[in-house]
Amino acid sequence: MRYSFRLAEVVGHVPDPRKRPGTIKNICEYTGLDRHQVASLLKNEIKYVPLDALSKLCEFLIDRGYATAEELPGRLFGVEPEHFWEILARRKRLVLCVGVRSGEAEGSLDDAWVVASDSVLLGELLSGVTTLGGTAKHRRIAAQGVEGVAPENFRSAASSQSDPHPEHLHQSLVWSPGQAALDECRERARTAYEAFEGTAGDKALVCLGSTKSNPVVELLLANAFGCEPFESQDGLPEPGKRSCPVFLRYRDNDPQPPSCCGGLRLATKGQASKEPGIYYEMANGQWGCVPWTPGTGDAAFVFYIHRESQGHMEMALGGFSGRATRLLARLLARRGEEFWPPVYEGQGIQIGAFVVKWTFAEPPASDEDLLRTDLQVDGEIIRLDSEVVARRMQQAGEHT
Repeated sequence: MRYSFRLAEVVGHVPDPRKRPGTIKNICEYTGLDRHQVASLLKNEIKYVPLDALSKLCEFLIDRGYATAEELPGRLFGVEPEHFWEILARRKRLVLCVGVRSGEAEGSLDDAWVVASDSVLLGELLSGVTTLGGTAKHRRIAAQGVEGVAPENFRSAASSQSDPHPEHLHQSLVWSPGQAALDECRERARTAYEAFEGTAGDKALVCLGSTKSNPVVELLLANAFGCEPFESQDGLPEPGKRSCPVFLRYRDNDPQPPSCCGGLRLATKGQASKEPGIYYEMANGQWGCVPWTPGTGDAAFVFYIHRESQGHMEMALGGFSGRATRLLARLLARRGEEFWPPVYEGQGIQIGAFVVKWTFAEPPASDEDLLRTDLQVDGEIIRLDSEVVARRMQQAGEHT
């Protein structure tokens, strides 16, 4: 078990220079600590914390009203996740964001509905968070060092230690592209995202779907990689200049909102991108493609950015099609731990970026197969290259 230092969360510090006026300076002036040391503490990168420094920080937090004496120093420490499901389960506040389609009353949420595949994925997420992917009992017993527990004692041994779980669960609904005016879709998405960002404390946001169905995904990825949301990058001269290392190539009949990570071509020159599907940059600078082909091939993605020192996690995940979304739900239930560890760690940030590929021997036999939620089709989980992500994080830091 590893512990993190949560000074950034307690004082509400965020990496964006526009949102942290004088945080480091104020702490340094009050405590007399070195600026570099304070910056490392805020990023959770320091190896150890001297007792004298800890005492001064506690005095600062109490004096400035960030915490009470009874809460310290315990509030400054948190348990770091060691598994995929823990990055969600250890957050105190969990917000699930879903795109909705309009019913008969156009532009009204009164008669809106959620796509069936998104509902399936939502259910598996809730199950994974509350049961740690079905491993909660086994981990509790393993943590206690219990071996050969008799069946009649299993329940008491398994329940003697509580599981991490969110204290507050919220849902957020936004318009899917094409279900309302473009400006209205964007405004609703910004309102939902800013409401999450403006909430203090330990929190996580999970966005279901891609930019084709959930515009908050666009905001999440644009914020992570330091680029403008809702602006197409199809006109860039080469694919390597894209801000996001993942690209959704729309189908002709898809909603095609302007996007920093979606469109109809990777760039004006270089690698062709005529096949619909999910593209990703590889270590050699070329872009791999997980194509969508009717009935025989499909793709999905999982992305998360985790700032442990702030108690802040954002995730976006979804399939290229409804079938892929349902398959992703099953994959999370059976192999969720393979989305850990993150592909990138640095500057107090952990990033997981994965693309999933499915290849089917033949199209579904009937429409009934399209409704199944128990499909057992193994997918190939592709981890993005850490250097590909690191380069973009460096560029994003230069832009802020």
